[in-house]
Parts: sequence; C-alpha cells; structure tokens
Amino acid sequence: MIPGFVLSLREGLEAALIIGIVLGALRKTGRSDLNRALWIGVISAAVLSMLTALLLRGIGEELEGRPEQIFEGLTLLLAAGVLTWMIFWVSKQSRSMGVMLESNVNRAVNNKGHWAIFFLAFIAVLREGIELALYLTATSLTSSGIQTLLGTAIGLSVSCLLGYLIFTATLHLNLQHFFRITAFILILFAAGLIAHSVAEFNEAGIIPVILNQVWNLNPILNDQSSMGMIFNTLFGYYGSPSLTQVMGYIGYILAIVFVFAKTRNLQVS
Repeated sequence: MIPGFVLSLREGLEAALIIGIVLGALRKTGRSDLNRALWIGVISAAVLSMLTALLLRGIGEELEGRPEQIFEGLTLLLAAGVLTWMIFWVSKQSRSMGVMLESNVNRAVNNKGHWAIFFLAFIAVLREGIELALYLTATSLTSSGIQTLLGTAIGLSVSCLLGYLIFTATLHLNLQHFFRITAFILILFAAGLIAHSVAEFNEAGIIPVILNQVWNLNPILNDQSSMGMIFNTLFGYYGSPSLTQVMGYIGYILAIVFVFAKTRNLQVS
C-alpha cells in the first residue's frame, strides 16, 4: 500500500499543480471560458491512463512461466528507468515549472484557444497518468492488488487536497523540499524495482545468479514475514539475495549518487 500511496501522491500532486497553474493562467488572461476544454483534456487523459493500466495488468495475467517472468522483469526494469528519469526531470524543472506552464498557456490562448488548452492539459496529465500506470503495474507485481489500489486511492485524494490548498494559499508547502524528500524515497523504490527485476530474470535464466546466496538474513528478518514483505515491496529486500541482485541494487544507487554529484558540481562551476 505504501509504494502505491507515495507514487500516486507524487504523480497526483504534479498533475494537480499543473492543472492549478493552467487554471490560474487562464484566470489571469481573462479566458476562464476555456476551463471546460481544460477539464475535458484532464478527464480524457485520466481515462486513457486507466485503460493503459488495465491493459498492462491484463497482459501480465495472461502470461505464464518463463514469458511471465520475462514480462514482469521488463516491466519492473522499465518502471525503474522511467521513475529515475522522472526524479531527475522534476529536480531540474521544479523551479521553472510554473513560469514554463504559464508561458505555454498564454501561447495556446493566443493561437488556437479551446483545442490548444485541451491538448496542453491532455498531454501534461497523460504523461503523469501513463507513468503512474506503469509504476503501479510494477508495484502490483510485488504486492497485492487491493493494497495497491487502496494506497493509490489515498495518495490521489491527498494530492488533490494538497493541490487545492496550495493554490488557494491556505497551505504554503515548500515544493522543492517536498520533491527532494520524495526523490530520496523514490530512488530507494527504483533500486527495489531493479532488485525485483533481476530476481525475475534470474528465474527466467536470462541473468545468471553467479552466487545463489550472498548472505542469509532470514533468521533476523524473514522476507516472508509481514515486516519482511513490507520491506520487500518498498525497497526490494531479500533475506538471501543472489549476487546479481545485490550488484544491481548497489550499482543503481552508486550510479544515481554519481549523476547527482556530477550535476551539482556542474551547477556550482
């Protein structure tokens, strides 16, 4: 439930912020008549995102054996890749997101009106929705569907409330601080997705195990216990992981730290 909550809170808040900024820009330009086109774009993107999630889940349920392991491994790996891209993109764009969106709205209003606003809202929300559909599909492979749905519902509800409060000036949330904290959590989620992906590829015989058991922490925290399954779902914890799982997890974390450090050094210089 927790991965679904955090992922949907993050993606939902981004979508809520985008919608709020566009609504604010339309109000400033005196074109509130375009609000209907905006909401049609938002609803259309939401429906398409849900259909995508159902399609991905349906494909996974139809497969069995080795094809299923390969599909799940690829889904988990793709989700980790897109999640990583999103983390870097938001960290780079969070400061200028509002200005950029307002500029796009002004350009859309001046050019084509209703259709431009529709596609602006549709594409912006669809990007968040497709990303969330992919993340939740990957998350549902490591936890129950009910837990994923419950966490998603709560996360989206909270994100809508936060988005509303932020743009009515009731709550002053430091968005950069929020995204920085969630970025750290999502990096651990992504590393866990990598570990799960490697485990699936191990079972499919695509990635060699090399060493079956690097260590055995099951006597301390069994990955089949309630707490162990929570850590397994959240961070890819395995009580007795293979060597390639450990290499994938640690390698991902080191790569992310290296890229962030290099990016910060370039900004300073």
